[in-house]
Amino acid sequence: MWIAPLFGMALGVVLAELAIAADGADWPPSGWRYSATTASGVLSSIVGAMVALLGFVVTIGVLVIQQATGALSPRYMRLWYRDRLQKTVLATFTGTFAFAFSLLRSIESDSVPDLGVTLAGAAVAVSLLLLLVYLNRFTHNLRPVAIADLVGRMGEGVFARGTMTLHASVPHDDEAVTARGPVTLIRSAGGGAIQAFNVAGLVTAGVRHDCTFVVPHLIGDYVPPGAVLVEVHGGTSAPDPRHVTGLIALGAERTIEQDPAFALRVLVDIAIRALSPAVNDPTTAVQVLNHIESFLTVAGSAQLRGRYVMADDRGQPRLVLHGRDWEDYLQLAVSEIRDYGASSMQVCRRLRALLDGLRESLPSAQHPAVQAELELLRQSVERAFADPAHRAVAECADRQGIGGRSRPHQ
Repeated sequence: MWIAPLFGMALGVVLAELAIAADGADWPPSGWRYSATTASGVLSSIVGAMVALLGFVVTIGVLVIQQATGALSPRYMRLWYRDRLQKTVLATFTGTFAFAFSLLRSIESDSVPDLGVTLAGAAVAVSLLLLLVYLNRFTHNLRPVAIADLVGRMGEGVFARGTMTLHASVPHDDEAVTARGPVTLIRSAGGGAIQAFNVAGLVTAGVRHDCTFVVPHLIGDYVPPGAVLVEVHGGTSAPDPRHVTGLIALGAERTIEQDPAFALRVLVDIAIRALSPAVNDPTTAVQVLNHIESFLTVAGSAQLRGRYVMADDRGQPRLVLHGRDWEDYLQLAVSEIRDYGASSMQVCRRLRALLDGLRESLPSAQHPAVQAELELLRQSVERAFADPAHRAVAECADRQGIGGRSRPHQ
C-alpha cells in the first residue's frame, strides 16, 4: 500500500517544479494572481488538509479491518489492501501534499507561483471527489453480500480465463510422462503456500533441458521448507534449482489469481461465520449460497481434471500439474455450511434448492457427486429435526430459504 503513495509524493514534487518553471508573466490572468500572503495561506491550508485526510483514510482502513476480520473473513483482507481505488486515493493525497509543500518554498514577497497555487486548488477538488467515491465504494462493498459477489466473480473469472482448466494441456499416460530417465528432486528453500505457476516459463525450461517437470502439490498447498517442490524427470542437462523454484510463487497466503478454490473458501468462511452462535444470521448465509451456486455452476461446466499435462510445440510433455475435480469443489462448497447450518431450517431449504438446481443444470457426469451431497443433507436434516412435521418443512427446496416458492422433497 505504500508504493502508490510514494509514487504520488514524488510526482507531486516533480509537478511543482514544472509549475514553477512554467509560471510566466502573461499567465495566469490577472484575476487568478495571488499575493504572497494569500498564496502562503492557501498552500499551508492545503498541506494541513491533506495530512488530516490521510489520517481520516487510515482510520477508515482500521475500521474496515475490524469489520472484515470480525464479521466476514480474515481472508478478505488481501483483497481489500490490493484495491486500486484505495491506492489511488492515498497517492492523490500524498501527491497534493508534496505539490503544495514544494510550492511553499518558492514564495517570496515579489514572486508567487500563481499557476502552481491554482493547480493546487484543483488538486484539492480532485482529492475531495475521490474521497467521496472512496467512501461510497466501501460503504457499499463492506456488506457481506457485496463481498460475496466480488469474490465469487473473481473465482469465476479464473475459469473464464482458462487459468485452471488449462485447455492447452494434452493427454498423456503416466508412463509416457514419468518414464523419461532419472528423477531429480528440487526442494523448496523457504516455506509458503503455492500462489501461482509460471506455466510458460516452466515449459520453456523443460524444453531447454529436455525434461519433464512434475509438481506434486496442488496450487494453494502449503509447502514447508525443505519439502520437494518439483520433480525433474529425465533431461540432457540439470536445470538450475533457483531458476525453477523462482517460476513457482510461494507466499504467506493463498491468492485467487490461479486458485479459484480460494475464492470459494472465502465465500464459505463468510457463510459459516454468519451461522456461528455469536452472529446467528442465517439469512446472510442463504444470500452467500446464491453466489456459491453461481460459482459451482461455472465450475461444473468447466473441463476439470485431476491432472494436467502441458506439452511443447512438438507434443512432448514438459509440465505436469495436479488440479481439483468437481467433487473437490462441491465438497468444499457445501460440507461445512451443511454441518454448521444443520439446525437452521432456512439454510437446509436453500442447500436443498442449490443441489437440486445443480442436478438440473449440470451434465450427467456431475450428478453422482450432487446425489451424494443430497443424501448427506437428508441425513443431517433427520438428525436435526426429530419432529416429522418440522422435518418435512426443512426438506423442502426453497431458493429464498423461507418465503420463496418451495418444492417438497422427492
